[in-house]
Amino acid sequence: MTGEKKGCPYKINIVLKSACLYRRKSLKIIMRKLRVEGEFKIKPCFLPTAIGSVPHINPERACDLIFDNFKELPFWPQLPKLSFNENMYVQFSENIPARKIDKKGEKIYFELENISIEAERFYEEYISENLDYFEISPDYARGFFGFKDKLKDEQLISKAIGLKGQITGPISFGLAVFDKNKKPILYDELFLDILVKALAKKASWQVKELKKLKRDGEILIFIDEPYLMSFGSAFVSLEREKVISLLREVTSSLDCITGVHCCGNTDWSLFPEAGVDIISFDAYDYTENLALYAGELREFLTKGGILAWGIVPTSFPNPEQIDKEDLEGLITRLEEKVELLAAKGIDFELLFQQGIVTPNCGAGSLTEEKTEKIFNLTRNISDRFREKYQQYIV
Repeated sequence: MTGEKKGCPYKINIVLKSACLYRRKSLKIIMRKLRVEGEFKIKPCFLPTAIGSVPHINPERACDLIFDNFKELPFWPQLPKLSFNENMYVQFSENIPARKIDKKGEKIYFELENISIEAERFYEEYISENLDYFEISPDYARGFFGFKDKLKDEQLISKAIGLKGQITGPISFGLAVFDKNKKPILYDELFLDILVKALAKKASWQVKELKKLKRDGEILIFIDEPYLMSFGSAFVSLEREKVISLLREVTSSLDCITGVHCCGNTDWSLFPEAGVDIISFDAYDYTENLALYAGELREFLTKGGILAWGIVPTSFPNPEQIDKEDLEGLITRLEEKVELLAAKGIDFELLFQQGIVTPNCGAGSLTEEKTEKIFNLTRNISDRFREKYQQYIV
């Protein structure tokens, strides 16, 4: 027996199995998240890291740059110039039902008709919690496997207090990628359930692999949601509760520290409600917008939340902006932004202890030279801030 959705048949038992699984596991997931929130309370005190993408085509060179600048919180590099497979949507699409890749035209889309067999296999693997099915393979993440190889060096792993990974978020993935009729897949409710579960499991697979490398440290997974800068506009017709629900399904399934990165302005109160531990924002341009949510931010930080201050410009507001910046100017800018939130009644010590310094977005579209400058500036800003406010370091 099949349930028909116009243009997209699904077996009813597939959907029912997923729903039953969700109800059966809901208490387990909630308890896991509560346990995790009670265990980790890192205070990064403005240590540096970065967003994810770099312009390199050599994974080893990319990893060398990362470990030179972010030894405490290194991340695995996404390499979009190396291969279309490392595009931020394609990279996390393996084994998602109905996926089609046009390599010549460098396009990804989904054919949602007649996917019952693929969907049934997907839910079987999901229900069995077979994380290997959701692996991101070397052909799609050369940087991830180069990162793992680099961390065979015991000196490097001993310096890291945490390891960072990233995943494209369900809202941005669902809006950026279409079905064959050029409709965003976000608006196919049945397929959206598959998409969000696939992304959550691919993030869980990263956590599993990264924990093998650093058993005594924290694992951070940032959910990249650039399209949330359009939330509330006619372009994104999603209810607020739907956005929170989609993000929470990902965050609640992960046994690690979770962050959301949005490189524009958005409704910043969404993220604490979605169970996010780190809000990664463009501090270079949008701290004033964030400050409008001072009450929510104060509560978020008081409960252990972290702000990742994207103070070093990459391709935003334009790729040439970094050429106009230097260390002293960015330090002054960051201090002014932090003081802005402090003036809103958020304790400066709290802001410092629960802050991370980052570029304001990924660097995948830039040159290696500019990326090196951006990463060096990020590192040096952190060093200077930590030296100036060392009395707050814990």
